[in-house]
Amino acid sequence: MKILKYKILVLLAVTVSIVGCEDNLELEPEQSLLPEIVISNPANLQNVLTGIYDEAGQAVSYGGQINLASELLGNDTDLSWNGTFEQPAQLIEKQLVPDNTFVRDYWLNAYEVNNQANIVLANLSVFEDESERNRVEGEARFLRALAYFDLARLYGQSYDAGGGNTQLAAPILLDAILNPADITSPSRNTVEEVYDRVIQDLQSAYTLLPDSNGVFADRYAAQALLARVYLQQGNYEGARDAANDVLQNSGHSLTTSYSAAFNNDGDSSEDIFAWQVTSQDGVNQMNTFWAGQAFGGRSGNPDVSINASFFDIFDDPNDVRSQFFYTTSGGTATTKWQSQFANIPFLRIAEMHLIRAESNFRLTTAIGLDPLAEINALRGRSNAVALGAITLQDIIDERKRELAFEGFTLHDIKRLEGNVGTLNYDDNFLVMPIPQRERDANPNLMQNPGYGS
Repeated sequence: MKILKYKILVLLAVTVSIVGCEDNLELEPEQSLLPEIVISNPANLQNVLTGIYDEAGQAVSYGGQINLASELLGNDTDLSWNGTFEQPAQLIEKQLVPDNTFVRDYWLNAYEVNNQANIVLANLSVFEDESERNRVEGEARFLRALAYFDLARLYGQSYDAGGGNTQLAAPILLDAILNPADITSPSRNTVEEVYDRVIQDLQSAYTLLPDSNGVFADRYAAQALLARVYLQQGNYEGARDAANDVLQNSGHSLTTSYSAAFNNDGDSSEDIFAWQVTSQDGVNQMNTFWAGQAFGGRSGNPDVSINASFFDIFDDPNDVRSQFFYTTSGGTATTKWQSQFANIPFLRIAEMHLIRAESNFRLTTAIGLDPLAEINALRGRSNAVALGAITLQDIIDERKRELAFEGFTLHDIKRLEGNVGTLNYDDNFLVMPIPQRERDANPNLMQNPGYGS
């Protein structure tokens, strides 16, 4: 990210071990401070907060591997894995094992983000300026919510809009840990409890954050993520209203062309929030796995290639999204991730249009814009012919065309109760196992069904 990398020695020693016991991650702190100094003044605590963005944007997390996991685990025939790494191969084959390092490292990263956010939240009293204190609290809550949302989606069964949701997700830890002696052995909370925590944090973040905040999370980033959460829950009224707020008030707008939304060194008009990457800092592992070698990708050229079946989704040959690809020796690559040091869009205004359109359609409302007009606006941006009428399936198909390869595939299959080949949306093998490393350290972590006792 375009921010200062700031690691704290005490955090390094503790946060990798919140749920487990090992401390052997390869994290090198540039500065080492004692706990009492870390939390003693606003500047140091701000640096901790800034470092959380860098932590969340690591390759193992939002720098690329979370998106990759959703796309490969949710894939049937549209993608092929050409790479040499065994861990993504297990994802696309739906044959994950509990010691898969992708499975392990996201869990660890999420709890590093969580604990550092907890440290910030526990020490807000060092800020005398109320607006500064509110902003810092809002950012920490946004980042903590982000981590828990994907812990629930990846390690727990899908949220059931009908209620219940007693299926296990991940432990909720809200106390700051600065001392190894304070580490506990928590059990997993339910999906309902984790979603409740995420929503509470995002609602608070929305009220605390400013309207704009540079490259960092602002109130509309919190609202956009909340719209995504509500959609995953099947709370269409909440999703519609949150997306509409972002669309009406954030100041963000669709880029004039589809290509202008990607491969940018800075945020585009469409980016509500993006992970910042430069040649000196940050990671764009979407490029690593999805680009051809000529553009910085790995030896699979690309590691993830797009198969002919994917293109069946397009209903107009003039749709520029159907042409946003290039051919390499390893197959067809998406142009979305062509630039090695470009930002990674995370919350795009196009997603808000799709959330509002789908929610309005389901509710037979037209808050903000009629669903047909909204879908045609997206299609018009991509030179696709306007539709005269739409069905729910039309909206879902438009979502696939617009958001392909951005990490939505698995989660949309689950919320729409679809299937991946012969696997039903709630199949055990579409849920990640709890990492073996964590279960070896913490006997209270129950394993997910299908992965042993």
